[in-house]
Amino acid sequence: MPADLVHLVRHGEVHNPDRVLYGRLPHFGLSDLGHRMAAASVTLLAGHPVSALYASPLQRAQESAAPWAEGFGLDVRTEPRIIEPTNRFEGKRMNGRTLADPRHWHLLRNPRLPSWGEPFADIAARMLSAMNDARDSVDSGEVVMVSHQLPIWMAHRALAGEPLHHDPRKRRCSLSSVTSFTWGDGRFTETDYQEPSADLIAESTDLGAV
Repeated sequence: MPADLVHLVRHGEVHNPDRVLYGRLPHFGLSDLGHRMAAASVTLLAGHPVSALYASPLQRAQESAAPWAEGFGLDVRTEPRIIEPTNRFEGKRMNGRTLADPRHWHLLRNPRLPSWGEPFADIAARMLSAMNDARDSVDSGEVVMVSHQLPIWMAHRALAGEPLHHDPRKRRCSLSSVTSFTWGDGRFTETDYQEPSADLIAESTDLGAV
């Protein structure tokens, strides 16, 4: 039988002293705190039969996957379908000044799509496709997939039957959180959401891209 559970894990805090929206920009790795968060997330599934490990190709996800690889004796399989979405605000500081700049107004014309980046529907579709393939890639056990906030949130909303457009400030997907799904009746169903790094988040200065 394929995997019993698929766990979507968000990466830890990123070293981002300029507080920019980093998106898919290179060279954004974990901060020291982020490494601690990633290590803490692994303890959540200690003793579980994790049989495969996937990660987004971005540096912060690969670094967040490293403790999982060590803890479970697995290789990290890079999965491009669980990468951060494209965003035309990459490299900019997301504040009132940026949003009030008339040069950016055309990017804000349709927040339901959204007009500033990859459509929500496309993000959800590639995430669900990757989850299905990851589940089928093993004969048994559980699969861990290290991804990013918005892709994980799109998988959650799509599987819950909720509209994909949303208020980014209300996402339930904190740094190094673990969202778990089981398979039954031909579909995934969310079974759990946990924040193993909750005690570290208060120390965080970078909460991740939007």
